[in-house]
Amino acid sequence: MEIEAPRIGSCSKEHQKIYKEWFDVADSDNDGRVTGNNAISFLSMSNLSRQELKQVWAIADSKRQGYLGFKEFVIAMQLVSLVQDGNELSHDILMGDVDFENVKPPKMEGLDELIQKKKDPSNSSKPDSDGNSPRQASITTQWFSSKPSKRYLSNVTSIQDGLKKLYTRKLKPLEVTYCFNDFVSPLLTNSDFDAKPMVMLLGQYSTGKTTFSKHMLKCSYPGVRIGPEPTTDRFVVVMLMRIYGALMWSLGKVLNTPEVVRVYIGSFNEKPVNEGFTGPIGKALFEKEQEDLLTDLKDIPKKACDRRINEFVKRARAAKIHAYIVGHLKKEMPTFIGKAKTQQRLTDNLEEEFVKVQRDYHLPPGDFPDVENFKEVLRGYSFDRFEKLKPKMIQDVDEMLGYDIPNLLKTLRNPYD
Repeated sequence: MEIEAPRIGSCSKEHQKIYKEWFDVADSDNDGRVTGNNAISFLSMSNLSRQELKQVWAIADSKRQGYLGFKEFVIAMQLVSLVQDGNELSHDILMGDVDFENVKPPKMEGLDELIQKKKDPSNSSKPDSDGNSPRQASITTQWFSSKPSKRYLSNVTSIQDGLKKLYTRKLKPLEVTYCFNDFVSPLLTNSDFDAKPMVMLLGQYSTGKTTFSKHMLKCSYPGVRIGPEPTTDRFVVVMLMRIYGALMWSLGKVLNTPEVVRVYIGSFNEKPVNEGFTGPIGKALFEKEQEDLLTDLKDIPKKACDRRINEFVKRARAAKIHAYIVGHLKKEMPTFIGKAKTQQRLTDNLEEEFVKVQRDYHLPPGDFPDVENFKEVLRGYSFDRFEKLKPKMIQDVDEMLGYDIPNLLKTLRNPYD
């Protein structure tokens, strides 16, 4: 959902044809993406400074995919053209009255020669001194120079795709082996990595959920239905402040986060704020709060990648500690006699067992699960059927956290960082 988004990226058919030709030149490996060195080489023909190109990339790749598809490439070209015309890239120019559809293509020094060379069939795939084509040589070099365990990360298409492959190959086996899905969180699916970020509206009957959606979208949507007897159409400032404080206090108990939650106040319907009722200060406050809310909603897609990475790392650390706990409980079980009594003793003294695991493996106490919740789930299991701790699985997760994820972010970062 885009809220009053500027038409950046839209262009005439004539310009689209030009950009398509340019995109084919920039995409030297023909994979539909412009990444890393290809982007640096192509964008350098604009003669912009490194700082300006860094800003161009950051705006074009706002979702932090780590590459420019054709749509993002068009956005980058339009931004380059604006900078060449003396404009400074800022939030104001993007949200202003710029007619992006008619922004002329930028000046790219030496691009015409590259296009002509690409069209010349005699220059395509000239063999080297050993008789190999450049593409074949580069694939061979990449294959033998990379470690076998890292090959699967060499062809990822985005950060989300890389996290999905890391999860399938390294984290999911650990979760399945030690029943992490029963204790903490269900196993992740493809949609957990590929789904677009969403906003959920919660509220009682006739509190303004549909009206809020229509106000944000500036139009109706299929299935819209506004119930009778609105309950939020009339209130005084004292009621507003009481609700503000009560809501912040209640959310603090519901949301498990150390930060104070942000509560927005505003008038989200088709009618303008009544200055005679709220006063000039109240109107200014409502408008400022609404602007902040709109800005945060527009930033959700941009921050989705960072949020997904943080949640993935948090899950991996939780799964590793869970494996240590389960492996420890399995190790404490006797081989033949007294299994039931030992399991009962371990369950009753679970907090002490957590301390032992923490001390033996030098783990931070803040990453351990809630003792009572863990104990409740444990009662449905026989400890004797748990798997022993497998150091290779732990090593794979440590390698993923310490090497694979940083390397993935480094590969798909802004090339001008």
